[in-house]
Amino acid sequence: MATNGRGTISDSLGKYQLEVGLNDSIWFSYQGKPTPKYPVNKIADITQFDISIKLKMDILEEVRVHTRSYKEDSIQNRRDYGRIFNYQKVSVGSMTNIGPTGAGIDIDELIRAFSFKKNRAMLRFQQRLLEQEREKFIDHRFNKPLVRKLTGLDGDELDKFMIRYRPSYEFTSFSSEYDFQLYIKRSFEAYTAEKNSKGKAF
Repeated sequence: MATNGRGTISDSLGKYQLEVGLNDSIWFSYQGKPTPKYPVNKIADITQFDISIKLKMDILEEVRVHTRSYKEDSIQNRRDYGRIFNYQKVSVGSMTNIGPTGAGIDIDELIRAFSFKKNRAMLRFQQRLLEQEREKFIDHRFNKPLVRKLTGLDGDELDKFMIRYRPSYEFTSFSSEYDFQLYIKRSFEAYTAEKNSKGKAF
């Protein structure tokens, strides 16, 4: 830009042309940041006036994104729904307080004992959360990368296999890594045998 109101832009090689007078000044701008103004009559060779603009680049430190593990998700879920996970039915023991002066009744627990609708809702919610936690644990161990590695299945075949041979929560919880992988391999043998006997994928 020049103080005479004229302006121009440089090409891909940084070359530009700008008509100016001796009493004009010129300045440059990049990304909205201007340089100081340079009087034309103080430039030794107007045809060879070069300028470079230094930009301060803020470089962020390396950022690594890790997926949360099943254990971390489970702990967080327990924190978020701690009141539900720790919910217990009202019992004689929970209503009774034994102190230095003798035994007494906890009024809050007594009131809670007669909140039938709320108690049933809390128990149902607790059961749902426990079922979700169990399903996530099965997903954690019986996962596609592991099954793909042990069976070589992929795509629709892998999806069918994982639905058909999804293990129970009890087996998933108590089996060793060896037994768990052996289950997948033997299930694949059964899957292959049945597929070959039918002559097509099922």
